[in-house]
Amino acid sequence: MAHVTYDVVEHDGGFAYKVGDVYSETFPTHQAAHEAAVSAAQRQQLAGESEAIQYQDNQGQWHEELASGGDRPQTDVDDSLEE
Repeated sequence: MAHVTYDVVEHDGGFAYKVGDVYSETFPTHQAAHEAAVSAAQRQQLAGESEAIQYQDNQGQWHEELASGGDRPQTDVDDSLEE
């Protein structure tokens, strides 16, 4: 099972959460960024409908597969700014 960590960080004069190298919008307070990260992490775990998807790999080849709506990652929030 995949695992996704939402990191709360200082960003652009405020605070944000990020997954890998991708940042959320900037929030004015640490608390707002933390709450948004928790909310995003919880939504990431919600099951959805299974759907056919298409994607292109690094070599430019297209693939089709059925993505299970119940195949959700485990998530957590890492907030090293938390006191």
